Amino acid sequence: MNQDITVPPPSNSVHKPKLRPTLNSYFNKPTLFKAFFFCFLPFLISLFLIAYLNQSGKNSEMVLLAGFCNDSDIANVGSSESKSVPFQETRTGHACSTMGEPCISCTTFNILAPIYKRLDQQNQSVRESDFRAFWLARNKKIVNWLLYERSSIICLQEFWVGNEELVHMYEESLGAAGYDTFKLARTNNRGDGLLTAIHKEYFKVLNRRELFFNDFGDRVAQLLHVQSVAPFSINQNESVQQEIIIVNTHLLFPHDSSLSIVRLHQVYQILQYLETYQRENKLSQMPVILCGDWNGSKRGHVYKFLRSQGFVSSYDIAHEYTDSDADAHKSAMLTDKKCWLYSSYIPQWVSHRNHRGNICGVDFIWLRNPHKSQKMLKISWAEAAFGIIKYQLKKVSLAENDAFAFLRADSSGNHITYSAICNALRQVNLTGLSHGLSFQETKDLWVQADADGNGVVDYEEFKRIWDATWLQHMDEDCSLEDSNEGIAEDEAIGFAVKKAVLFPHEVEKGIWPENYSLSDHARLTAVFSPVRLRCSKQSL
Repeated sequence: MNQDITVPPPSNSVHKPKLRPTLNSYFNKPTLFKAFFFCFLPFLISLFLIAYLNQSGKNSEMVLLAGFCNDSDIANVGSSESKSVPFQETRTGHACSTMGEPCISCTTFNILAPIYKRLDQQNQSVRESDFRAFWLARNKKIVNWLLYERSSIICLQEFWVGNEELVHMYEESLGAAGYDTFKLARTNNRGDGLLTAIHKEYFKVLNRRELFFNDFGDRVAQLLHVQSVAPFSINQNESVQQEIIIVNTHLLFPHDSSLSIVRLHQVYQILQYLETYQRENKLSQMPVILCGDWNGSKRGHVYKFLRSQGFVSSYDIAHEYTDSDADAHKSAMLTDKKCWLYSSYIPQWVSHRNHRGNICGVDFIWLRNPHKSQKMLKISWAEAAFGIIKYQLKKVSLAENDAFAFLRADSSGNHITYSAICNALRQVNLTGLSHGLSFQETKDLWVQADADGNGVVDYEEFKRIWDATWLQHMDEDCSLEDSNEGIAEDEAIGFAVKKAVLFPHEVEKGIWPENYSLSDHARLTAVFSPVRLRCSKQSL
């Protein structure tokens, strides 16, 4: 069945197809598009051009740097740092909660001042300090890692105190994170120095001192006397606001073995100052933490001197390393690099690759607990100095009998006179130089050597010095509170080393990673927890 289809009548208007709006149609109307096109768009283009030009300038500077430096990751500062997160499980911010006990942490780091960082081995005058983009990027990364680790105590060496922009960056960043910062420049406008930062959540700074050695190396040290903000809970019934003395320093680099006496003297001055400070302020015994770049290994005279004064290396304690030669060679199979001063020594761990390309473990966090067994300071100093004299004599292939004959010189009897030993010390460069033993120090050594006081040193007295052992009196007389029952004791609060970590981690195996460029030193962080000690009242 067909249906009629009704067709609507045609419209009187002519149908026109609908056109798309054109750019002209917008320009013919007072729309917001005009304002955007003529005002805002040119502004965006100008910002883009400025950013592009600035980036081009930076890129050209980095290209210039790449021409000077053979390091493949020059545009990617510290690439090995991004591969793993150091000390993640023991950051101070988490350690106390995860370990379930009160604790503090301490980081020491020689951050390599840009004025010393060489960019071209063929042209030693080209330094990082000449290129702002490079030193700024590297130090920003250092700051970021320090803020991430959030140690209670931060001790930095080779801090570029001569650059206001860098100083401001560290002080502002650390200050915003809750640290009090203290800087100290080396003498004679060397350009670098020390920076110590104390986190205000953990410690209140009671006092601080600056120590100037005024010696051959223009070295300095900082001493800070701090008190814990929150009491340490020793047990359920007792808490204590513990006081600690912290020292930050950077000893002289041993350009030759005769300079070992300078570094030894620097440590001697620090320990003398510690004794004086505690005596003058009538302070009770308290833990002492020494941090820094000591520019000497475990087999060096400074290490042995500090051990004789009751200090222990926190890293070696945490990893159960001893002072024995057998233990010192544990990692001999891990690396063929050797310490620059003791050519036969291959260390368990390393923390520094120097400008000569040699590696060695030189960065330490030393701890001495209250009443730790120690020799009299002057006796330890004399033994350390005699150790250096012995080393210098053996260096020229003098055995015991030959050394005695050398020191005796033209003496008519079978003994050594004071004038003869002074002449011998001059010949091995330990006196007569600006950095050698002073007249008084030489006199003090003579008094120690002349045991019977008859004015000469016979062969038996010489043999006592030659065969002196460092660790005869190093047994601890402090232990944890549940021991030493029935012995007359004093109680004291000390610290136990919970953990110590070097970063990058390869250095813990005696290997220096080639892709590490954050510094020429590794970062060392240690965690301590307070413990109650029972200390026998025996005298040393």
